[in-house]
Amino acid sequence: MKTTETQLKYVEWLSAEDMHLMSKQWLSELSFLKDEQLFFEDLIRKYIFELIAPEQFKKTTKIVESLSSSRKKTEELTKIVEAHERGLEVMVDGVDQVIEEEVYKNEHRRLIAKVSKFLNEYQDLKQTLFTTVKKISKSEKKGLTE
Repeated sequence: MKTTETQLKYVEWLSAEDMHLMSKQWLSELSFLKDEQLFFEDLIRKYIFELIAPEQFKKTTKIVESLSSSRKKTEELTKIVEAHERGLEVMVDGVDQVIEEEVYKNEHRRLIAKVSKFLNEYQDLKQTLFTTVKKISKSEKKGLTE
């Protein structure tokens, strides 16, 4: 709870430029994730026979579902952040719009939490996927040396 409170107070001090840079950083990260997700799909295809083996099937199904969900969430967040970025004008137009500016800051606060949560969940998915593929790769190598 303290982190969320700190993040929320932090936004009060962010300038329009800071929020712009943060939005651009999010868009860059989300764009990278799209490419990374394609790589993971290729990786899954490469090891599909090992991944659908009875001992891996349940775990693989969860990984594939999580990856699919992650791709959808990446697209959704990209659209939300792009719209948020377009709305930045309210902060820099030189017109004193207290309510609209506060709405924008509140939206930015929510995005900080939403994007951070998504990126943490995505890291967990990556860890699970790499651990699973690493285990399969090691067992393949072991089988080749025997």
